Amino acid sequence: MAKTELRLDDHAIEPIPEADRDSTGPQQMWIWAGANIAPINWALGALGIILKLGIWDTIAVIVLGNLVGCALFASFTVMGHKTGVNQMVLSRAAFGRRGAYLPAALVFLMTLGWIGVNTYFPVKISMGILGQFGVPDTALPNLIVITIIMALQIGIGTYGFYAIRTFEKYTVPATVAIMVLISVAAWTQPGVVNWDLTSPLPPAERFAMLTLLTAAIGIGWGISWVTWASDYSRFVSSSTSSASVFWYSFAGMYVPVVWLGVLGATIASVTQDADPAKMVSAVFGGPMAVLVLALVLHGPIATNILNVYSATLAALSMGIRMPRIVLALLVGAAGYAVTFYFVFAPSFAQAFDHWMIGLIMWLSPFAGVALADFYVKRKGRVDVAELYRSPETSAYGDINWPGIIAFLVGLVAGWSCQNGLLPVFQGPISRNLLGGADLSWLAGTLVAGGVYLALSRKPAVVGAAAIRQAR
Repeated sequence: MAKTELRLDDHAIEPIPEADRDSTGPQQMWIWAGANIAPINWALGALGIILKLGIWDTIAVIVLGNLVGCALFASFTVMGHKTGVNQMVLSRAAFGRRGAYLPAALVFLMTLGWIGVNTYFPVKISMGILGQFGVPDTALPNLIVITIIMALQIGIGTYGFYAIRTFEKYTVPATVAIMVLISVAAWTQPGVVNWDLTSPLPPAERFAMLTLLTAAIGIGWGISWVTWASDYSRFVSSSTSSASVFWYSFAGMYVPVVWLGVLGATIASVTQDADPAKMVSAVFGGPMAVLVLALVLHGPIATNILNVYSATLAALSMGIRMPRIVLALLVGAAGYAVTFYFVFAPSFAQAFDHWMIGLIMWLSPFAGVALADFYVKRKGRVDVAELYRSPETSAYGDINWPGIIAFLVGLVAGWSCQNGLLPVFQGPISRNLLGGADLSWLAGTLVAGGVYLALSRKPAVVGAAAIRQAR
């Protein structure tokens, strides 16, 4: 079978051989675009409206915040391209051979939550449209819809990278077309968008909410992908330039996230609801909604197949000895259970905000340590063989305490500058010194990276013998 077509991915967490690195920059763009042409990004945009920002406030957060967030994400795709190694194995250079089990475990748990979050949207859209044909929004119909969608996601995610790449290649163009149709309909029909919507919040509260939303749906969205970025870019040929990988990945993430975030904000300016089913109904109704449903289902599935695949890599990176396919099935079963929490949560908008803020609190210090280690300390050069040696013999050590300490210090720094909706996510610096502004992503990233570099004074070298000598 030709390498560009569908085939079973039999790779686990070992470095991808050059002969199998046949992906391209444009293919990476389609993977990330497919995963982000999804109703979840409608809710990201709508969140600003629900939390009392004006329409232009929300659009500014989406457009400007994602410039930073998507750039951070794209810088992680370069790591996988340079080494042919998945993200959690790469983190062993900064955290140690077994010290990296900490971020890998967090990533594994995070993906289970994301599977639930992303499945929520097609379920709610399905029930909203089926309700127009007399199907009640009760537990049994929800269960049937969840089961059908989850089966598709698990099947493709279990088959692996090549199935994911092929799925995106043949489905993204049609999905782009329907998203153009939805956008044109929303922005040209009278009464669908309130372009004059302004924030009722006082100036100080408005500024605080702007920073909160920037952390959660602007910069935070790109950061939320960094732990998986290298899982897919490791398949790109080493002959492709790193700049190409960066910009194709950036575009694949940035364009759909901003486009659909703006679409969600504009529709929510009238509906005042983050429910994607109501957003669809505001633009299309009746039989036409069925066509919309068939195509918007693509986005959550395209996202969750990445979640299923990357969750298994994170588990394998923790030393779990189990076939990737078996792990993928277990991940799907756990994600199935998590979906019910989001589907039946009293307020999805608040539950989703809590979820995103919680993620940013630990993802920012992880990103700070990983970026400082790869780009500053090691200048982009890693001894790949040493990443796979036993904890007792690896030149990167068993537990690299500078990485662990920097991560924990960054975690505290991020929390102290955070201003989430729950009291537990409201740090003292944000409350008392920043007037409620949320700079958690910045504090977590910079503090963790700075502490790591301060504690890692030994020179970073690539050769295994030289690394051992330096230790």
